Amino acid sequence: MTGTIAAAATIPAPQIEWSLLSPMLVVFGAAIIGVLVEAFAPRLMRRPLHIVVTLGGLAVAFILAVVIAATDSIFADGKPGRVVAVGTVGVDRPTLFIQATILVLAFVSVLLIAESSHEVSAFTPQAAAVPGSAEEREGLLAGLSHTEVYPLTLFAVGGMLLFPAANDLLTMFIALEVLSLPLYLLCGLARRRRLLSQEAAMKYFLLGAFSSAFFIFGVAMLYGYSGSVQLAAIATAAQSGTASATLLYTGIALLGLGLLFKIGAVPFHAWKPDVYQGSPTPVTALMASCTLVSAFGALLRVFYVAFGQLTWDWRPVMWAVAIVTMLLGSVVAITQTDVKRLLAYSSIAQAGYVLTGVIAANTAGLSGSMFYLAAYGFATIGAFAIVTLVRDRGGEAAHLSSWAGLGKRSPLVAGLFALFLITFAGIPLTSGFSGKFAVFSAAIKGGALPLVIVGVVTSAILAFPYVRVIVLMFFSDPAPDGPVVVRPSAFTGVAVAAGAAVTVILGIIPEPLLSLANHAASQLFVR
Repeated sequence: MTGTIAAAATIPAPQIEWSLLSPMLVVFGAAIIGVLVEAFAPRLMRRPLHIVVTLGGLAVAFILAVVIAATDSIFADGKPGRVVAVGTVGVDRPTLFIQATILVLAFVSVLLIAESSHEVSAFTPQAAAVPGSAEEREGLLAGLSHTEVYPLTLFAVGGMLLFPAANDLLTMFIALEVLSLPLYLLCGLARRRRLLSQEAAMKYFLLGAFSSAFFIFGVAMLYGYSGSVQLAAIATAAQSGTASATLLYTGIALLGLGLLFKIGAVPFHAWKPDVYQGSPTPVTALMASCTLVSAFGALLRVFYVAFGQLTWDWRPVMWAVAIVTMLLGSVVAITQTDVKRLLAYSSIAQAGYVLTGVIAANTAGLSGSMFYLAAYGFATIGAFAIVTLVRDRGGEAAHLSSWAGLGKRSPLVAGLFALFLITFAGIPLTSGFSGKFAVFSAAIKGGALPLVIVGVVTSAILAFPYVRVIVLMFFSDPAPDGPVVVRPSAFTGVAVAAGAAVTVILGIIPEPLLSLANHAASQLFVR
């Protein structure tokens, strides 16, 4: 007994590099503080305290990520970064770029959530513009009144930060669940159209559970193949080729299924239109921007680090997935009459475009994908912010017919929405064009010219539903009892302005951010 205790006492304590994990720790710490605020703060004080804690935590985490990226000692001796926390987390420039992008997009998304969580009084100037009685106006303008939305958002963002940084598959699975579980709850918190919102949450939960099951089965297969869950060990085993190839390829397929589900690639896209339509619009903005960036970051890390020596094996499958994703997303978008479902199918097509950068399997593909994700994220938040402003008696004017003549009622709002739509179409002098040019150029360098041709053709197809909405807004007469545009508060105004500014700036002068992405991707991911 004494010998056993002595042997146990000799086990060394794990070394944790807390400073390099500080962005994630700050976000999780702010989430815990948010839970305490929700439990103990007076009801009237919860919302302002939550806003300060949430926005402050995201801002501090972003500053720490920038400081870590600027610390040259981490990248000394030509190393792309460091593997920390007992080999479970990789801290490198691509990961820090992706984390910084997530934090900025989350900050802007929280501004929308803060706007919707405010119980707008029936006697405020915003409510005065909505037709109907004071009680009707109160019900239409009230959004996410649940203050628990703030800690849930922070927990989700914390999982999004860990997901692309995970250096072993078990940590990646934990991060996947940490980011997914709060989102399942957030999708069901809409006060209005409660049944539709709860249906969206249930669909997302059930399909997400299936995808998580496939992911963990893939982890089991790869562990059986390599004897490890660390990405570098799996890459070494795959390169040696001494174990069962059946376990390897089955593990890649199952793992890829779980990751492709999170980005909404075909044929794992069915959840996206229903969830985008039923969720509260600020939550949809968070999912459409931050979750997409995080999922693609994890996808890039897995396929560039663990399976980087097997590009000839997984690239043909990714070719097929990218082609059907671009085709289905662009073609089915033409048939949509709901603005949020239209943006959902647009998001599916955009995922296909980013996959062309992944398929390039080179430094240019990594940098182009990261640039595209940042540019698309800001435009997406701006578009959904506009959706929250256009209201009718039923709440948000979801049906496209309600947007007829919006350019005559509110030319500024209609013009900004048109700007975001032409960005999604990839029209020159917008960030969408710069992003597509970056990923398509990388794909051409990687020998995927036919895939680029498909991307250009589907971009032209996808432009049709966008142009149709623009024509509807500016060249149709508004209905007498048509929707009104609610005057945005400072929060929503900042979100829209940020989206529009980044869209224009990255369309005219994309070089600074593209150079930053190229620098971040110069040494790929650390192993």
